[in-house]
Amino acid sequence: MAVKDCGGHKGGGCECHRRRLYRKCCGALLALVILALFIILIVYLVLRPHKPRFYLQDLAVLCLNVTPPTSAYLFTTMQATVAARNPNDRVGVYYDEADMYAEYKGVPITVPTRLPVAYQGHRDQSVWSPYLRSMDSVVLPPQLAIALAQDETAGYVLVDVKVDGQVRWKVGTWISGHYHLRVNCPALIRVNEGKGSYGATTGGGPDYFRFQQAAACAVDV
Repeated sequence: MAVKDCGGHKGGGCECHRRRLYRKCCGALLALVILALFIILIVYLVLRPHKPRFYLQDLAVLCLNVTPPTSAYLFTTMQATVAARNPNDRVGVYYDEADMYAEYKGVPITVPTRLPVAYQGHRDQSVWSPYLRSMDSVVLPPQLAIALAQDETAGYVLVDVKVDGQVRWKVGTWISGHYHLRVNCPALIRVNEGKGSYGATTGGGPDYFRFQQAAACAVDV
């Protein structure tokens, strides 16, 4: 088989030169891609970023008033204490535009309460303890109002405390873009005797409905 001689014909040397240059450019580009992936892998292995950990420390229901199921209005005021911890050794966390609210069986029963903007350094912790209120009365579907009355009669009500917001990561002087933060903290609150009925209101003393057992929350970033 004949071997093509790049220098044997007019213009052949230029063609071979272009081919060699093309191969060198492709090789250099491939090397850069491999180097970038290697650096990303090293950074990931060194930093090992983890999403924040949230804990519901306390939930006090100061007022819970449900009208009869024909109208099914709910008025409530509660105070939730939630702690967030940054488990990373080399990554800081900014909390931007985070709101906290409460749900019952997937239906919001308080309006979102804006949490203060916070920054957590390495292994740092923040604690928020806002009041959550229904403000204007919350209209519950009749079947949901009946379910709430049944839960009160049984002595336990499951409420989900939610946090919805934006976080950013900080590594050295570099700060990432925003990531959506979703937190769900289930709280099984005990209803004291004599308080579980339509139109009942709690508050003003030891008869608060209260959750006092710290529990981990589900976190999605």
